[in-house]
Amino acid sequence: MRKLNLAAIDIGSNAVRLLIKCVNSDLSEQPLSKIQLLRVPLRLGEDAFISGQISKRKQRDILSLMKVYKHLMKIYDVAHYRACATSAMREASNANEIVDKVLRKTGIEIEVISGEEEAALVAQSKIHRIITTDRNYLFMDVGGGSTELNLYVGGEPVATRSFDIGTVRMLSGVVREATFQAFDQYLSDLYSQYGSATIVGTGGNINRLARINGTKDPSMPDTRFISAEALQEIYETLAALTDEQRMTRFNLKPDRSDVIVPAGELFTRVVTALHADQVIVPTIGVADGIIDQLYLKIMD
Repeated sequence: MRKLNLAAIDIGSNAVRLLIKCVNSDLSEQPLSKIQLLRVPLRLGEDAFISGQISKRKQRDILSLMKVYKHLMKIYDVAHYRACATSAMREASNANEIVDKVLRKTGIEIEVISGEEEAALVAQSKIHRIITTDRNYLFMDVGGGSTELNLYVGGEPVATRSFDIGTVRMLSGVVREATFQAFDQYLSDLYSQYGSATIVGTGGNINRLARINGTKDPSMPDTRFISAEALQEIYETLAALTDEQRMTRFNLKPDRSDVIVPAGELFTRVVTALHADQVIVPTIGVADGIIDQLYLKIMD
């Protein structure tokens, strides 16, 4: 019997991902298994955060990539999919024009989702398996254009917030000081009200930081851990190097070697503010949350 395949397209400010998973049998330990993941660094945020719109060139790139993803979903016999665009498309004045064109040319319907929904997609996914009721957890997802924060206390969500602070936006120098101040104040308020928290970090950059200087627990093969001290150490090391040196020394791709530094800055900022002892890093992101949501709807 052919398996039921689900797909997610995550159109981020730095990269555009296609994730395909299959639904397993009732006898399997996990309900879903990954069968394909593709990531293309279009850097839409470089346009949106500076000029306020997506350039003609990158519009062509989006359309070409969506055509490729459409064919791949057909080859993998995807039964259900959802395509979501985040911060860069939220900010682009011509987002509706791009969405309409992609729909006409490929049949793929792109939803430009809010920062709050973006945060919820990550928080409601399978990372709940790591939560215990005896401590606080802050889920932190750092993208190219925004950072999403979800605080869980006693196993329940108590606070959710999205900030227009992301790696591409920071590299472009367009994050206002007032936004950083609001970010810091929000963290201070969380600590004052709820106390310290363990950080659950998602996104490609924290995954790479944890691979470089983190540890693994054999009982949790899909999760890494990076202590506050190890995070600070690797952030300072990377920040002192050039892009080329980071690529050579740590085997980073060109589109990762620059954004990993502002991501490290944001994570160390949050770890310090909430007096966290470590960051838990499951291999999951927005695309996983999209597929988990599709799965729940199908099984409902």
